[in-house]
Amino acid sequence: MRNRVRIIGGEWRSRILTFPNDMDLRPTPDRVRETVFNWLGQDMSHKHCLDLFAGSGAMGFEAASRGAAEVVMVESSPVVLKALRATAQKLGATRIELAGVDAMNFIDSDRRRFDVIFLDPPYRLDLLPKLLPKLHAHLADGGLVYLEDDRPAEFEGWAVWRTGHAGKVCYHLLSSTIN
Repeated sequence: MRNRVRIIGGEWRSRILTFPNDMDLRPTPDRVRETVFNWLGQDMSHKHCLDLFAGSGAMGFEAASRGAAEVVMVESSPVVLKALRATAQKLGATRIELAGVDAMNFIDSDRRRFDVIFLDPPYRLDLLPKLLPKLHAHLADGGLVYLEDDRPAEFEGWAVWRTGHAGKVCYHLLSSTIN
């Protein structure tokens, strides 16, 4: 299943997503996605989600498949963005907005607030220290940030609601401690 990932729940359950070769694309494994959506709830109705480093689209399409009202997927790579557009069209994904911009530029310019922010930046760029403080302004009341990294970390200004580990992936569900 190289360059392919399966949607595990909702309207598009068992549909296969394909994505191009790219050293920074690491789709969230099925087992991790299943855990995360158990934490978030299987039904994402009325939720507004941001998939800030969309990559393969696994988290964003999974949220849309489970009924999210809106999923904004941000991807800076034109090749990867083209694949995301093709997948959205194939699925008839009308509640997905694709933004072909750098994630930091998106966060600095967009003023919307989201119920769930999926955050899985390329590990090698070490963006979390710069990015996490900016996310408070983009979270709706009671909103959560799902974060993946290759190592356990401390999250100043955030409460760790849930955490898990699978292989080389450390994943967390964070809530804001700043009002």
